[in-house]
Amino acid sequence: MPMPGLLALKLFLVPCLIAGISMAGRRWGASVAGALAGFPVVTGPILLFVAIEQGESFAAHAAVGAINAVLCNIAFGIAYAWVSRKYSWQWSLAAGMVVYFVTVGLFNLVYFSAILAAAVTVVGLLIAPRLYPMDGADAETAIQPKSDLVHRMTAGALLVITVTLLSERLGPNLTGLFSVFPVMGSVLAVFSHRNIGQRFAVRLLRAMARGFQAFTLFCLVLAFTLERGSIGLAFCVALLAALMAQALLMRYAR
Repeated sequence: MPMPGLLALKLFLVPCLIAGISMAGRRWGASVAGALAGFPVVTGPILLFVAIEQGESFAAHAAVGAINAVLCNIAFGIAYAWVSRKYSWQWSLAAGMVVYFVTVGLFNLVYFSAILAAAVTVVGLLIAPRLYPMDGADAETAIQPKSDLVHRMTAGALLVITVTLLSERLGPNLTGLFSVFPVMGSVLAVFSHRNIGQRFAVRLLRAMARGFQAFTLFCLVLAFTLERGSIGLAFCVALLAALMAQALLMRYAR
């Protein structure tokens, strides 16, 4: 794909996906928005662009890093949730980001195979919902300001551009780790915390842990298929697997 066309895709694909999830959240509430926010809306396109620009092997290793980064994202949400019980969204966001970067640094020091990374992540995701504050939730649906949608879309586009531009310098592991930067989690949590309430924000962050199950499967399938076939086929198979897993998880949750 010509570079101008690839750049245009980076600028528009992720913001459009984020807009769709945001509208779903306004329509169906925190649980649905959180579960969908855990879907590979940002990371999937980043890995696609990395595969096109850096090659299938690079992207396959980045996919393993992305699996590890799921727990970094969960750590962000847990830290934000607990701090938000007593402090403002500014302190909650700062605490979440500190914990996120610390866990990224730790995961960058060790190597995990795709299977081991997925196994550790799935166990962590099963435990994670019990680690959030168990406060009662505010109303399942609430009016949210339209201005937050622009922030989410802008942050998503900036993350895609930044990670793909720096991927060669970062290497595959850090590229994968930073591809799961909590764009959706942080923006959704902050705007929910400010405009709806702390309990709603915590409920949303807890729901993201359920969405990351499908995300983990998506990255695991990519790690195994990218070097064994075409990029398009690998992403189609991974996306199909993630969609099926997400449908089953949401059905089970109901």
